[in-house]
Amino acid sequence: MRIVIQRVLKAEVKVENEIVGSIGEGLLIFLGVGKEDTKEIADRYIDKILKMRIFADENGKTNLSLQDVKGEVLVVSQFTLYADVRRGNRPDFIQAGGAGLAKELYEYVLESIRSRIGKVESGVFGADMKVSLVNDGPFTIVLDEHLI
Repeated sequence: MRIVIQRVLKAEVKVENEIVGSIGEGLLIFLGVGKEDTKEIADRYIDKILKMRIFADENGKTNLSLQDVKGEVLVVSQFTLYADVRRGNRPDFIQAGGAGLAKELYEYVLESIRSRIGKVESGVFGADMKVSLVNDGPFTIVLDEHLI
């Protein structure tokens, strides 16, 4: 898996000009599924995301987790996180999971986070989406198999 996490004050995703997901303070998560990914791997990422202390405490130090601040989550599927441009200028997505696996794990991640966090919104798997956000910080973290 490859995940880009944006700490946000607000974020939303539109499909065909309709808002399909919207959150206030919390995390915007772009999720890319690789062809070797499993639910067990997803569980490691979910635990890491929910426990990361990336929100400010009363002293302005990043000591609080998403759960501590009762933050919201917006998850957007993004296979392009698996773009490989080492050869040529046209991205290759050979390491991205196929649509069946990617959708299964995307929905698994959504349901797993929903079972532990109050508000979890999502984009539409496979759709052309327009994402807007107000990045808080800015604070962005990239997670992949080398970092977790």
